[in-house]
Formats: sequence, structure tokens, C-alpha cells
Amino acid sequence: MKDKVKKLIRPEIQALSAYHVADASGLIKLDAMENPYGWPDDMVNDWLTRLKSAELNRYPDPEARALVKKLRSNIGLSNNMELMLGNGSDELIQIILMSVAGSDRVVLAPSPTFVMYDMIARFTGMQYVSVPLKEDFSLDLDTMLSAIKQHQPAVIFLAWPNNPTGNLFNKSDVEAIIKASPGLVVVDEAYHAFCGESFVSELERYDNLLVMRTLSKTGLAGLRLGILMGAPEWITEFNKVRLPYNINVLSQVSAEFALEYTDTLESQALAIREEREVMLQQLSANSEISVFPSKANFILFKTPAGKADSIHQLLKETGVLIKNMNGSNPALKDCLRVTVGKPEENKIFMDALQKALQQ
Repeated sequence: MKDKVKKLIRPEIQALSAYHVADASGLIKLDAMENPYGWPDDMVNDWLTRLKSAELNRYPDPEARALVKKLRSNIGLSNNMELMLGNGSDELIQIILMSVAGSDRVVLAPSPTFVMYDMIARFTGMQYVSVPLKEDFSLDLDTMLSAIKQHQPAVIFLAWPNNPTGNLFNKSDVEAIIKASPGLVVVDEAYHAFCGESFVSELERYDNLLVMRTLSKTGLAGLRLGILMGAPEWITEFNKVRLPYNINVLSQVSAEFALEYTDTLESQALAIREEREVMLQQLSANSEISVFPSKANFILFKTPAGKADSIHQLLKETGVLIKNMNGSNPALKDCLRVTVGKPEENKIFMDALQKALQQ
């Protein structure tokens, strides 16, 4: 069996490790950048009533036209631009790279950033080039522009705000990269709800710009719904690669419903932003750790040298799960990342962190 696997599976796939999701059973889950708030009971009841209309015996609308129409209005997308949906942003990244794939083609991104850019580039047989961020995790524009000139990337991914660092790159730096790029630049706005900045209004200015968003961070992670926006010429080609019926009927009905309650979703995002500022202030007051600025719904911080793993384990033993970034990238040595939760969850985390730092 092992010989057959080794013979048939591509070497670059064998060299990868599967994306790991930690078991959060029985723990306060602050590791995955999810919205911690559920829907109010009356909203849940209305949603369940709406689900009764879903025809599970029929295939869903392959283009999710009703949902797309609502999303366009909600986002304020120009009539000159198109919008396509994916089974999460991960599928959209895969569709983009499958569409441009070639063994001599390059995907470029800063580092550290969202790991799926690298993984999916390897899935599709492309070369992946990472450009280190500065020590404060800002873009090293000169190095980025030099790498663009050298590698002529087919696609550049820029998470904005960046994951896992949480910071928002300077907009003029991003624009300089778009202008210098010979290929596509994908601005990934997964955390848009927590920063208020966007490149959607710039889509008509740059013919090589695409913008991605997701509903995962605004309380709909379970739906797995990603959004890709750009010029019709690009979206037409990507739709040829998108599998039919990729957005199931329950996701379509549920997302359409949720967009009728934007006030609820926005109030939850506001609560998260306010809690983020409280946590940033509290963490920054602790002289034992270094805290990085965040415009997302999570905070990255550096522990005392050599203590990240033990602190992460101690937090887990007290019932709190956060993300251990130590060892994932040289720039993230001794770093942990915590998602902003409900006030009571954040207090439990802060108390547990303080105790862990004292051990």
C-alpha cells in the first residue's frame, strides 16, 4: 500500500502536512477567529421558518442569483463589476489558482500570512514565493517590488488585515503593489467587518485587482460562504472552473435570511471591536508580553522567550483554547494568537494568561 501511495501521489503533496484543526471540545474556543455570538431567539425562530421553504429534493440555484443580488446591494458593488461565491474563501483561492496554474508560474505573498495561499499554490503545482514582512509586520515595499520584478507572479495575495498578524498594511503600499504587478492581485478582506477599510471601490481603477470577502467572521462560519469580486472578464473565466452547485440550498437560504438582519450582525461586530480595544489595552499593560496592533477580531502577542508552548498548554488545561503560532514561521517565534470572544470569555482568558505567565 505504501509503495502505491508513494508512486501515485505527487511528491509536493506528500511533502505537505494536512491543515490541522484543534479539538475544542469542552473548551472556551478562542483559536479560530469566529464570531462568538449566536443569533437572538426570535431571529433563530424566523430562520427556522424560512428553512422550511428550502427544497432539499432539488439542486440549488447554481449561480445563487437571489443571494448574489442581496450581497451586491449589501456591499455596494458597482454594476460594472461581477460577484462569484465559493464554498468558503479557500475554494475561491483554489479556483483562482487552478485557472492560472502552470509549473512555471509563481504565486507571491508576504510572510507570515494566511497559510492556504501557500498550500493551494502547491496543490495546483505552482511555485510559491514568500516575502518577509518587516519586524513590525508592515509590508517591506522595496523588497516586495523587487520580488515582483524578479518573479513576475501570476497572482499576489494580500490579506488586509493580515492573518495571523492582525495589522492593516498601508493602503498606498498595497496600491503600489497592484500597479507594479504583471498579474492578478487578490486583496483578501476576510476581516473587513472589524477594520472598516476596503478596496471594493478601487476595482474599477485596476484591471488586475480582485477582492475577496467571507461571511465566516461575521457569525456565519458554519455556512462556508466566500465572496469574490472583480471585472466580468475575470469572473467569467473563474466560473468555468467553479464546480456546479457549490453553494448548497441551506447556505443560500440562510445567508439571504441573515442579510435581512444586518443590524444584528453589525452590532455584534461592533461589540467585538470594542472588546478588542479593551483586550489590547489590558494585554499591553502586561510588561511580560509584547502585543501587536490589530484591526481584525484577534490579537497576536509575544510571550517571554521559550514560554509560548507551555503557556498555550497551561491555558488549555484551564479550559481556554487559543492558537499557538510558535514554530509556524520564524517571525512568529514565541507568539500566540487569541480570538476576541465575549467579555466573560475574554476575562477568563486574561486571568488564565496572568496565572500562566507566573508559572
